[in-house]
Amino acid sequence: MRVYDLIQKKKNGEELTPAELDFLVQGYTNGTIPDYQMSAFAMAVYFQSMTPAETAALTDAMARSGDTVDLSCFGDLSVDKHSTGGVGDKTTLIVAPLVASLGCKVAKMSGRGLGHTGGTVDKLESIPGYKTTLTGEEFLSQVSEIGVAVIGQSGNLAPADKKLYALRDVTATVDSIPLIASSIMSKKLAAGSHSIVLDVKFGSGAFMKTEEDAATLARAMVDIGTECGRNVTAVLTNMDIPLGCGIGNALEVAEAMQVLRGEGPDDLRRVSLVLAAHMVSLSLGITVDEAMVRVEDALDNGHAWNTFCRWITAQGGDPLVCQDPSRMKQSSIIREVRAPRSGYITHMNTEKIGEAAVVLGAGRARKEDDIDPAAGLRILKKTGDLVHEGDALAILHTEREDAFEDGAARYLDAIAFGEDAPAAMPLISRVIRAENK
Repeated sequence: MRVYDLIQKKKNGEELTPAELDFLVQGYTNGTIPDYQMSAFAMAVYFQSMTPAETAALTDAMARSGDTVDLSCFGDLSVDKHSTGGVGDKTTLIVAPLVASLGCKVAKMSGRGLGHTGGTVDKLESIPGYKTTLTGEEFLSQVSEIGVAVIGQSGNLAPADKKLYALRDVTATVDSIPLIASSIMSKKLAAGSHSIVLDVKFGSGAFMKTEEDAATLARAMVDIGTECGRNVTAVLTNMDIPLGCGIGNALEVAEAMQVLRGEGPDDLRRVSLVLAAHMVSLSLGITVDEAMVRVEDALDNGHAWNTFCRWITAQGGDPLVCQDPSRMKQSSIIREVRAPRSGYITHMNTEKIGEAAVVLGAGRARKEDDIDPAAGLRILKKTGDLVHEGDALAILHTEREDAFEDGAARYLDAIAFGEDAPAAMPLISRVIRAENK
């Protein structure tokens, strides 16, 4: 088998076999296939795309390129949730203990934030003492006992994806649906969960800017999961407005705790309940309607909150944070950003708002950058709200005066005002399952 022949085959629009794709992935991972040949293959895929069977075979080969997690001890109860990335998206902190309180098993590996989107691991590390690294035995034992453990991704989980993504990033082949879908799903398959719920976001703060592009990606990922023997559901959610009010690591943890205690923003509660209901439905084999009743009860009766406290304490987090979120680091500069004019907020550029949070210290421009766990912002007014000149729009948290000035300017630049109220946008647009793809 020659790499040249496989590149030529894909360039001509022909379908590659699972054995041929496995040869490419394993060869690139072990270094016998050079970057320049894999770049040519990626470009051929960019222009010729891949069939669902090809995409599934590519994903499976990438998932098997390194370590895999065996969750077979939990049978069909293991379930995972993945978000394609957004601003203010702290749903994992809510849905993980919520579904675990109902008997599901959430053995989750999460990533760090980069650019305008946050990372679950960064959020959890804002809790003093929380350990994002566990041994395999500790990880499975905690999931068995409490129902949930969330750690950082293994250094050797789907290494083919890490290499291929870095190559795509510098060869203008990132925006290919088969390559995006295989990148996301290879890590999910390697992480071992039997069922997976995908939160596929669209809008100004998401990777996919339009609902149709998000739906195309969601269908591709559902196809992959089905072909590889997993139960997968995709929920399309709107990221044209930040989710919740808190943006920044400690601020988001505190807001997630509010929701778990029966408080917090309504949009964050609604998205979390829908994601949790689909996770419980897949894991327990019940209807989504029945699952929704159960997750609402678990949230309202305190079972989810109790599971959250047990989870955080088990992983070394300060148990007093659950009673007093102010034990997390607090910023020394906390100031309001005020409306420059009166009118309705007609649009929020969520990506720019995320970039404002990064400037304040809440995120990274580069992987090696440090973050300030206390930095970020709290939104007071959102799209559709009527404001008057001088009203507070948001509260910014930072350690540096210059960061506040830059962050405030960026935040105001992200807000559009008008005389008329904008049309309401649905928070959740559709659900894509294997049977209705």
